[in-house]
Order: sequence, then structure tokens, then C-alpha cells
Amino acid sequence: MPIPKHVRSLDNQKPFYESELGSLRSITVTDLPILKNLSIKHLKLAPGTIREPHWHANANELTYCLQGELLVSVLDSGSEFASFTISAGEMFTIESGSLHHIENIGTTDAECIVTFRHEQAEDFSLQVSFGAMTDAVLGNTYGQPAEAWRAIKRDTNPRYIVKREGPAEIPSTAGLPNPHKYNLEGMAAPVSGAVGSAKTARSQFWPALHNMSMYSLLAEEEGMREPHWHPETAEMGYVHRGRARMSIMDPDGSVDTSLKPGDMYFIPRAYPHQIEVIGDEQIHFLIFFDNPMPQDVGYRASATAMSRKVMAATFGVSTGDLPAFPYTPKDPLIVGNYNYQLIATIS
Repeated sequence: MPIPKHVRSLDNQKPFYESELGSLRSITVTDLPILKNLSIKHLKLAPGTIREPHWHANANELTYCLQGELLVSVLDSGSEFASFTISAGEMFTIESGSLHHIENIGTTDAECIVTFRHEQAEDFSLQVSFGAMTDAVLGNTYGQPAEAWRAIKRDTNPRYIVKREGPAEIPSTAGLPNPHKYNLEGMAAPVSGAVGSAKTARSQFWPALHNMSMYSLLAEEEGMREPHWHPETAEMGYVHRGRARMSIMDPDGSVDTSLKPGDMYFIPRAYPHQIEVIGDEQIHFLIFFDNPMPQDVGYRASATAMSRKVMAATFGVSTGDLPAFPYTPKDPLIVGNYNYQLIATIS
């Protein structure tokens, strides 16, 4: 069976770190060669653990919390510091080069989908960066004798996830609004109907986003994300719940389909694609883009933009054989799945 060109299972990916403290799985261009500008990780933290302080050398980060209670601290350039809490359905963004940590402050496991604006994000941990310096250099940095650092074991191997001693220290201001933080699932959906909805984290609503954005897409079995393409935007998604078929067309005419929970997928700029439910469960997709304001061109609007004679010539039929295309000045994003039974039978 050929390896899918656009799809991998993130949840079944072998962790590059795993212990009783948690786990980290990733899919980069090494695992999925078609990736460009985007990559993805799944982070799991046990109670009382910390994704160690680190920064990304070549990529902004955009993270969605699947479950749990987190404390995130960020040190940006110019010594600007922020510390804030995150819970399920909320998001945060980190600029490339900004030092940050993610801490589980709850009593159950916390899980996040972490995405990057690069197909192969590079990390530096704070512990590793200290390990690269001599006792004398660190002593000089802090105005201390070199001997003050000799008792601290250091190396250049990242720890990834570490254990906190005692209860978390949560600043009294951690629950306040913060520019790094966004309550995606708490917003009124800009696109909503009986068959589905889309909540959007983009620069229009979240000014901190510079080169990424994200949609939380829900579709019932009677709903379908219409066929479309993004002229200037690549798309990477994670299937949180439900089974779906996604038709992704490549320039060679091939089509890649079929998605299950835990899968991730990638669609290059301007590749046509669509999403439809193939089970009896609501689907929930987390969809990330390499553009702060993604735009698309949909099939419905394209039929309105072209005359019926042009459409008839395109399909090699008479105008009388064409279906009745509804006038569509703006694409609806989610449409009714009137042919659900046929789709279910085919699946």
C-alpha cells in the first residue's frame, strides 16, 4: 500500500521523548516531505511537570490546548515578560527567539497541539544554553566566582520535560487577558449554521499573530466543507474527533483521502481540497495556516464567476445539461451534505 503523500498519524508517531513525566511527538519535513512552512507536535504533560524553558530559533509557535490547566511564561526581546494561564479550548502564540515554558498546574494530564511556522523548527533549551558556557563565563555573567557553578551539573542534552518540586507558583495576574493568549472556543463563531461552524484565530481578531492563524472546524454528518483552495496559504490540520474524507488533488491528478482521529495532514498553497464526514460522529478539525489572514476560492463562487457557456464548454456539455448553479457572491465555507447516504455507502 503506497504511503500517503499528505497524511500521517501524529498520535501514532513514535515519541522523540517519553517518560512518566509526559511525551513529545512531532511530524516535520523529515517525516512528511511535502511539508513547507509548517510542522506540528503533540505535547503531553503529567501533573506537576514542566516543558522546560526553551526558545525556537527559526519559527513562531501557535499552540492549542486540548485538555488540562497550564501556566505559560514568556520572556520576549526587550525584557518584556508575561505569565498567564491556559485551559482547554484556549490558545497561545510565541515569537521566534522568545524564551518560554509550559507548566501543568492541574491535577490531570494536560495535552496540547503545538505548531510552528517552519517545516523543521529548531529549539534551544535554557539548560542546554547554560551547559555550553564555562563556570567562569557564568560566574562573570552573574557577578559570582566560578566556584559557585561547579556544583551544578550541566551538559548540552535537552531534558524536554522536567518535574516541579512542590506546588506551582501562579502569579495573581496570571488569569488576566494577555496579548499572547486567545480564547478560541469562547468566541462567537463567525461562521455558524445547523450543519457546522468555524471559529477563527486570525490577526483580524488576535493582533499578536504575524504569520500564522488557525480555524476550529466543526461539522455534523449533514455538513461538508465545500471544495476550495487557498491561493496564498498552505494548510496543516489535526483531526481531534471523528472520521472524515478529505479529497486533496495534486497537480498530477492524484487524490489523497481518508482521515481518522489523531491524523494530521498538509495541503500546499492552491491545491484544491474538501472535507466530508464519513461516520455518524461530529468531526472536529484544528486547521493551521501559514498566513495571518487566510483567504480561499470556493467551487460555489467559481461557478457564479464564470458564465454558463464557459462552464458548458469546460465540461464538454450543452448549457441545458448543466445543473442549476446557485448565485454565490461569497462562499459559505460549510454546506449541507445532501448526499450523505451515498457518501456513507461509498465509504
